[in-house]
Order: sequence, then C-alpha cells, then structure tokens
Amino acid sequence: MTLASREQMTAKAPIRRWSMAAEPWLYLSPALVCIVTVLLVPLIIGISYSFWKFSAFKSQFAGLDQYRAMASDTVLHDALVNTLWWTVGSLFFQFFLGLGLALLLNRPFYGRRTVQALVFLPWAVPTFLTGLTWSWLFNPLIGPLPHIFYALGIQSEPVTILASPQTAMWGPIIANIWFGIPFFAITLLAARKSIPSEIYEAASIDGASAWQQFTKVTMPFLAPTIAITVMLRTVWIATFADLIYVMTQGGPAGSTNTIATYIYVSAFKALDKGYASAIAMLLLVLLIIYALLVIQMRRSLLKDA
Repeated sequence: MTLASREQMTAKAPIRRWSMAAEPWLYLSPALVCIVTVLLVPLIIGISYSFWKFSAFKSQFAGLDQYRAMASDTVLHDALVNTLWWTVGSLFFQFFLGLGLALLLNRPFYGRRTVQALVFLPWAVPTFLTGLTWSWLFNPLIGPLPHIFYALGIQSEPVTILASPQTAMWGPIIANIWFGIPFFAITLLAARKSIPSEIYEAASIDGASAWQQFTKVTMPFLAPTIAITVMLRTVWIATFADLIYVMTQGGPAGSTNTIATYIYVSAFKALDKGYASAIAMLLLVLLIIYALLVIQMRRSLLKDA
C-alpha cells in the first residue's frame, strides 16, 4: 500500500465513523418524525395554551391564573375523586377477571379457539358503540339489565342505574370492565405461555399443590408483566372520556364527571381551551408520577427475580 493511498484511507476514516454513527438514526428517522409530530408538538401546544385565557372572540395571556383557578374549582375536586373511583373500580375487576380468563385459556379444552375469539371480541368493538350498547342494556324500556337486577333483588324497581347519582358510575365501570378484560387476558396469557413447563414439573415432583404452584411459580414470573400492563391500563382508563360521555355525559349531577370528561367539556362545550389545557397538564403530571412509581416497582421485581 502506497503512502498516498494510506493517507487517503486515514482521511476517509472520520467520514466513515460519522456515517456508521448516523446510520441507525437514519433508519429511526420515520418513527422519530411521527413521534415529534404526533406527541411532542401537541404537548408543547397544550402547555402553551394553559397560560392563555380563551373566549369566544379573543384570547389573552393569563400566566398562572389558570392553575390558581384549579385550586378553588370544586367541580375539578369532585372530578378527581370520580376519576380515582372510575380508574380503581374498572382496573380491579378488569385485572382479576382477565387473569382468571388467561389461566383458563391456558388449559386445553374443547372449543378453546372459539372461546378465545369470543373473549377478544370486546377489544375490537369501537368505544362509542360499546357505550351506546350498554346504555341500551341499562334502559328499562329496551334493555334486560334493570329487570334482571329487580328479579335478583338488587334494585327495588326496574329503573336504570344511570339515572341515580349514587349508582350512575357503576354503569360506565361495568361497560369498561367488559371492554378491558381482553387486554389483560391477551397479555397475561402470552406471559403465562412463556413460563417453561419444566418448572411446573419440578414443582409437582417436589409435592407443590396447585395453589403453591400459582403463588410460588406463576405469580413471580407474571409480576413484571402485571406491573407494566396495570400501569398502561391505568393511564388509558384515567384518560378515557368517550365511554363515560356517551353513556352519561358526566351526569347526573356530575356524579360521573371525571378529569377526562371535564377536559372535554371545558374545551369543546365551554370553549375554554386554556383552562382545559391546564387541567390536562395536572392529569399529565399525576400520571407521570404514577408511571415512575410503577416502573421503579417493576425494576425491583426484576431485580428480585
């Protein structure tokens, strides 16, 4: 190799290193453009809106006034409590019913494929149609549920539970449970199938009962998946407005008004995009704190495993 060719290769080395470093980012560029366009740009716009006061004909800079107004907003305080009830009530039943369904579908039985298809069907139904269907089911004129509740002694008369502030939240919660069970069933079934069968064979040889195998083998292996699925589903439920709005529109008397529905009403009914953005920022901060706690818990579970 001549001296000139060696110098030429040395000169091209930085360019080659730069191209090798830039190559992965080139492949990721379509996804990065989508993330920036779909997530970061709306987030920045939403944050900027929270510092402005909007009315029908004009807008003016409000600084932190929107955030100060939230401290004395009793409707927002009630919405926070309703959001907690709505999220915890939906998540509790979704998780345990989904877990039971995943363990059932993991066992071989006749017609399992048909049952799997039927179980996953609610996840494919649009939420608007889900809310509309359950509203009809709770309607005593055309739906069977009020008459079933009356026959079982749950209600003193066959009326819709959506009309009473004491029971209205259970309507969207029941609809959301039906809608969200397939998510846990799918993810937990996949995680259960990834557990090696040799571990269960060894546990059986050691004399472990079915309950001991579930608590000492199944649940520790499923724990990291459970943590991440519970976190994701919690975020989705807390920001889920369309199901509640279709069924109750936040009523009666604000008993089903959550932060998500309050954001929608403030932005598109009251046309106060600034205050709606400030409430959205509050919800974002609360969910980020929650997500960080769950991620930290998941890391500890993985470390212990």
